[in-house]
Amino acid sequence: MDEPQVRGATVDEQTRCRHYAGPRDVVAIRFFCCDRWYPCLRCHQEAETHRITPWPRGRREELALLCGVCRTRFSIAEYLTAASCERCTAGFNPGCASHHEFYFEL
Repeated sequence: MDEPQVRGATVDEQTRCRHYAGPRDVVAIRFFCCDRWYPCLRCHQEAETHRITPWPRGRREELALLCGVCRTRFSIAEYLTAASCERCTAGFNPGCASHHEFYFEL
């Protein structure tokens, strides 16, 4: 599996961006609407001309998330129940849940 190209206003190799650059902002998402990886919805909005389309509920097994620390890909279902990466234990920002409606059908 090839390393995904994370687009957008990334500020470091762990997928942090200029919008969200805290210690736990280390997850990138493959957007359903364009099949491109971005650190956040704002990076997507700045780079793309189309609206964000959330991942359908029935596609929760898609490997659509990337840990920026260890580069492990994981499913939407795994991400929605995880507080950290199962492989490297890097913590994920719990505040990202406030954006889930943009990324995933709830």
